[in-house]
Amino acid sequence: MKRVAEKVVVVTGGARGIGRACCLRLAEEGAAVAVTDMLDDEGRAVADEIAEAGGRGDYWHLDVTDESEWERVLTDVSSHYGGVDGLVNNAGVAGINKSTENIALADWEHVMNVNINGVFLGTKHAIPRIRERHGGSIVNLSSIYGIIGAGDVPPYHASKGAVRLMTKNDAIAYAREGIRINSVHPGYIWTPLVEGLGRRLGYDADGFQQELGGRHPVGHVGEPDDIAWGIVYLISDESKFMTGSELVIDGGYTAW
Repeated sequence: MKRVAEKVVVVTGGARGIGRACCLRLAEEGAAVAVTDMLDDEGRAVADEIAEAGGRGDYWHLDVTDESEWERVLTDVSSHYGGVDGLVNNAGVAGINKSTENIALADWEHVMNVNINGVFLGTKHAIPRIRERHGGSIVNLSSIYGIIGAGDVPPYHASKGAVRLMTKNDAIAYAREGIRINSVHPGYIWTPLVEGLGRRLGYDADGFQQELGGRHPVGHVGEPDDIAWGIVYLISDESKFMTGSELVIDGGYTAW
C-alpha cells in the first residue's frame, strides 16, 4: 500500500541532499511531487528520476525568499495536480561561522531570509491551498541545533530555533482545520552542504565523516533517506495525531 497515495506535496530545496531524498521517497510512496529549487538542472534531473521510476514528479524554479515566486509556484502546482496536500520546507543555508561580534548584518540577514522567511512564506501561501483540501501536513526542517547550542555558527542556530517555535505556534493556530505542522531535527547528515562545510574547515571527505561520526552515539553520520522516511511519515495519515511536535532523527546526538 502506498503511504501517501493521491497526495500532492511541494518540496523546497529538492535538488540535492535531504530534499532530493524526500522527493524520491514521497514519489515512491505514491505522492505527486513538486520538486522546487534554484538549481534548475539538478532539480529537473530529480523530476526525471521520479518519472523514470514510474512516479509523478515535475520541477519548478523557486527562490523561497521571493513571495511572488511562492504565489506563482503554488498556483501552478495546484492547477497542474489539482491541489496541494503537503509542503516540506526543506530549503536552507548554513551561513557564516564567526562569533556573534564578528558577523556582518548582511551575513546574518541572509541566513534569516532563507531559513526563516522561506519557511514563513511557504507556510503562508500553502495554508490556503491545503485548506481547500480540508486538511494536510506541513513539515519544517529545523535541526538538532534548533534545540541545543554548539558554540558556533550563530545565525544557523538562531534560525533553526525560530523554525522550531514557528512550527509549534502555527500548529496550534491551524490544528482545528486539520492542518498539521511538525518540525524535523536531523543530526549530521552526509549531504553536499555538510561535505562543503568540511572542505571549508580543511578536512577531506573521509576525515570529516569520521570526525562527525564520533559525535553521535551510533558512531556514524546519517544518510538523507534517514530523514526522508521520517518526513514520509509526517506527510502521511499515519501521523494524524501528531502536530506541533519535534521529530528528532540524530543518531543519539542530543542524548549525550
